[in-house]
Amino acid sequence: MNDPLGDMLTRIRNAQMRHKSTVRTPASKVRAWVLDVLLAEGYIRGYEPVTSAAGHPELEISLKYYDGEPVIRELKRVSKPGRRVYSGVREIPQVRQGLGVAIVSTPKGIMSDAQARADNVGGEVLCTVF
Repeated sequence: MNDPLGDMLTRIRNAQMRHKSTVRTPASKVRAWVLDVLLAEGYIRGYEPVTSAAGHPELEISLKYYDGEPVIRELKRVSKPGRRVYSGVREIPQVRQGLGVAIVSTPKGIMSDAQARADNVGGEVLCTVF
């Protein structure tokens, strides 16, 4: 797998299209940090580490719905393995005039765009959520 984070985002998108309550993805620290941001911003109910039947560590993500519709309307990967996208603190994109969230990997960790601006730090724009 070339893009583990992109794989997780695609699994979330696919599960929400089928109105699944939970989805599983292989566990990694970066995936967990991105899920922490999604949880803090209110886009998912939560996640917990579990073990698959084969004994591999996985993350089980509880998806969030409002009035039968997924809370996450749009989930896009910005920085890809073939083309990395970096932004300074002044160039971090606003998603839908501030209604959405850009998840940024900074030297201080993975955080939302608002937190990166507050900490006055830029970095790699991983994905956008609306």
